[in-house]
Amino acid sequence: QVQLVESGGGTVQAGGSLRLSCAASGRTSRNYAMGWFRQAPGKEREFVACITTSGGSTYLADSVKGRFTISRDNGRNTVYLEMNSLKPEDTAVYYCNVVVCGSNCYVPPPYNNYWGQGTQVTVSS
Repeated sequence: QVQLVESGGGTVQAGGSLRLSCAASGRTSRNYAMGWFRQAPGKEREFVACITTSGGSTYLADSVKGRFTISRDNGRNTVYLEMNSLKPEDTAVYYCNVVVCGSNCYVPPPYNNYWGQGTQVTVSS
């Protein structure tokens, strides 16, 4: 089992930047493709970005392409989400999880039953 802790959120003005971190413990995250998701108030959780085990391939939602970058440091068991040119519509709680990473990214069982506490990102206009 992998335990995941998200951090790095905060409140920024539109156009600002943040870097989120997802630290893994337990079975090391280097063995898994990893992804970021977000959930805004009153909305369903949505896919943001994912990265393959080696870091050789990444996939991003159309809404964040050109602004967000996902990366990983397998030596530190950490996955990052660099967010630039933030918009008010990026406001959400951001979560990371183990994923099947490709053009259709999803969280496979049993990981779909395990989510961390997330980290709040608030972008003011």
